[in-house]
Amino acid sequence: MPPRTARLPDALTCLVLGAALALTLPPLQTGALSAVALAALLWHVAHGRDTRQVAGRMFWAASGLCAVHLWWLSAFLGTLFQTPVLGLLALALFALEGSFYALMALVAARLAGSSVLARVWLLAGGWVLLEALRFLGPFAFPWPTLGYSLLPTPMIQIADLGGVLLASALVTATAAALVTFWRHRAAPLWVMAVLWVAALAYGVTRTAGEGPTRQAIVERSTVDVFSKAAENRSAQDFFDVYLRPLKQVPLPEGVPVFLPETAVLDESLLPQVPGPGIYGLYTPLPKGNKAVAWDGQQITAQSDKARPVPFGEFFPLHSTLRPVWRLIENAVGFSLDSLSPAQTLNILPLSGVNYGAYICYDSVFPWVARQLTNKGANVLVNISNDGWYAGWGVQQHFMMGRVRAIENRRWVLRSVNQGIAASIDDLGRPRRTLGRGEGAMQVSFRELRGATIYNRVGDFPALLAAGLMLLLGFMYRRTA
Repeated sequence: MPPRTARLPDALTCLVLGAALALTLPPLQTGALSAVALAALLWHVAHGRDTRQVAGRMFWAASGLCAVHLWWLSAFLGTLFQTPVLGLLALALFALEGSFYALMALVAARLAGSSVLARVWLLAGGWVLLEALRFLGPFAFPWPTLGYSLLPTPMIQIADLGGVLLASALVTATAAALVTFWRHRAAPLWVMAVLWVAALAYGVTRTAGEGPTRQAIVERSTVDVFSKAAENRSAQDFFDVYLRPLKQVPLPEGVPVFLPETAVLDESLLPQVPGPGIYGLYTPLPKGNKAVAWDGQQITAQSDKARPVPFGEFFPLHSTLRPVWRLIENAVGFSLDSLSPAQTLNILPLSGVNYGAYICYDSVFPWVARQLTNKGANVLVNISNDGWYAGWGVQQHFMMGRVRAIENRRWVLRSVNQGIAASIDDLGRPRRTLGRGEGAMQVSFRELRGATIYNRVGDFPALLAAGLMLLLGFMYRRTA
């Protein structure tokens, strides 16, 4: 959506409002203010003089939101493509994300007519629907999802009722209610106040699940993934580096060991792993990354990576935009081939426990952990290579992964490279973490069963809430 309808001072105002909203999202602990920041944004956007200005304002606001929340992507892309200049490609991504929000705002403004309150509520409901869509398709990119702003608060526990999107709906509806209150209509804000009290009561009364206590070994390795791709070293050399942290802790017999994504670059190395466990195995294209269960003698089960990383492992519209990608390939000196996503997700049984293992970027897609839980996973395992991230990206990846524990009421165990290794309980609380240096740790976790409402109905409660916001928007249009 071209931002031609916004003059420079107005565009700067929108950028500041978007940046302010970004500063309420992880890894910052200011999430309780997210509804206020969003209310200011919706107020300004909804007061556009026509539909084009509403869309233009939303373009700049959403671009500012993404630019601040995802500032670290510029460094990542510059390193990935081996030239800082190509880090500027992040600006194109921010503009692309802004365009999606601008299109949503254009539709909402046209449906709302000239009523400011109708625009506000249609924008609020449309925001949640757009977040749901951003989990799907070739441009799926769940950063930033507003529901994560509630992670520092007890209200995030409602994620087991409707996922992180239900938390988003709570934030967006509250923001719309605040704008409505400023327009001298208090009823929606009273309703949201009751819902916030209910969400708070729900959150503070949740208790950890009961189940058999198990043990596992997780590690944090420190492999430079960029040099790993370039250096002429053998798979054995790199595997020895991943095994090194395990030499720092005792390895009790029968306790499974988890190694990060792509720790094993050659399947023939698996007999060297220290006993039963779940290991990140890389196989040649088009298979790519997978998690395998190894019982000490053979692979007993495996599951492929569900969502390859866009612009890292997967290049959207590669065939359609082949001339563009060819220019980039010529600039960086290597072929940009895409990995194939998993066709099915499999449980990895090991020593009587059903593990639901997902790989790196998969952890920010709620449907991945939900599918594994519905297939019988008693504990979730995230093997990851966070060496691709930088700055806030490492912390954001970890914090978003904590919500998977809440949604499914399962412990999450993380074994990572260059990230945060951890055990996270079913309330989303980190029990043990290792975020610096090289090391391994033995962690305890509970083997849990049962299904949450989110497991059963998915995002339906959030989508229902979005529908109610849209309905209220149409009602305000009729009474304008």
